[in-house]
Amino acid sequence: MLEDAFAQTRNTRKPGIQIKTSEPSIRLYNRDFFLAMASQVCFVVANSLLIHYARWIEHLGGDLSDVGYINGAGVVLGLIIRPWLGQWINRLGAKTLWLTGNAVFAISSIANLLLFDIGAPIYLARSGILAGVAIVFSSALAYITQVAPDHRRTEAIGILGAGGFIGMLLGPYLGDWFLGPNIEGAVRDRSAFTNLFVFAAFANIVPMIFLAFLRPVRMGTSTAPASLMGFFSTVKRFWPGPVVSIAFVFGVCVTVPFVFLASYVDETPLIIGQRSVIGIFFLGYAGWGFTLRVLWRRLPELIGTGNVLSIRTSFMTVGMISYVLVDESNAWMIIAPALLTGTGHSLMFHSVTSLTIESFPRELRGTGSVLVSMIMEIGMFIGAIVLGIIGELLGFNWLFSTIGIACAACAIPLWLIRNR
Repeated sequence: MLEDAFAQTRNTRKPGIQIKTSEPSIRLYNRDFFLAMASQVCFVVANSLLIHYARWIEHLGGDLSDVGYINGAGVVLGLIIRPWLGQWINRLGAKTLWLTGNAVFAISSIANLLLFDIGAPIYLARSGILAGVAIVFSSALAYITQVAPDHRRTEAIGILGAGGFIGMLLGPYLGDWFLGPNIEGAVRDRSAFTNLFVFAAFANIVPMIFLAFLRPVRMGTSTAPASLMGFFSTVKRFWPGPVVSIAFVFGVCVTVPFVFLASYVDETPLIIGQRSVIGIFFLGYAGWGFTLRVLWRRLPELIGTGNVLSIRTSFMTVGMISYVLVDESNAWMIIAPALLTGTGHSLMFHSVTSLTIESFPRELRGTGSVLVSMIMEIGMFIGAIVLGIIGELLGFNWLFSTIGIACAACAIPLWLIRNR
């Protein structure tokens, strides 16, 4: 039915990228791919500035459990809109939703300037930021999987994500610069955070300019209203299988660099030359991740995406456990978990995403991209809250070890299944 409807509307599509059935004729690296990647780089610079958000929560009087609750609850809005988001992407086009996500992120960042304590408004502001991120990343995934050849889909997702690693090289360093030295007794004043949020908001103008020149993809002309039942019906029909468990664990893993790292660095404390090591961490995490993503971009095609996924999950397991090697006296050792977990992230994200999306037909990949992002965000939601409590009660070593055990619990069965 979907194929028949798609064929009937082919001649009535509006101008844009026309998806052909001749797979070899589709070029991967073209003008639109590089515009999309440039937009992703600039957006991630703005987003990774807010890796320091835990410091904002603590500046307003919160503790580590508040960091977990606010970030965990912030994921909820993204989860609520997800079922409709995929259908909106399918209907309105990835480009339109992509621009919308940038705008939501910018407005929500500025909204933080109205906050003066921990209360309901900070939950709303953080929810808006994370909802904007959800819309941007889901739209980007949908767009790139719609225009890429199927046999190079994993590579396309990986190289687009490599742009995110470039952004992560810059954003955390800029955040350290805005917030000033991390020396004992120093107090960050409100103006430092004001500059952080204003820059994050206005930095979104650049990626929106790149997107303005991006040609839209027209997959169909369906006018069926977006609905919750429509989402679940599509997901049930094209359910990707056990790979979603890896997507969940990946969501738990990224709570460390993107939620808890700033608090961990400040509490330990980890300082080199009067500066926190967050910038150094992301130099290793993102720099090494970018290098591997580019050098090994064809690896899934050569040895299979599933085999690569089991390897990368193992790297993430070892990386989380390696945090126990780091303390105040050897802050430079932060590079060990940075390199190991950067390897895991680099090789894990695009593989689990590709394996999830591949079960969906091209014209429904908005729903597929939303599903994988939704599973990851459920992992972030549960992970942020549970790990925040564990970290507050038992300390950071227990927090990291818990994630390592969760990774191993998925990596070992996956390895056994693929090698029996």
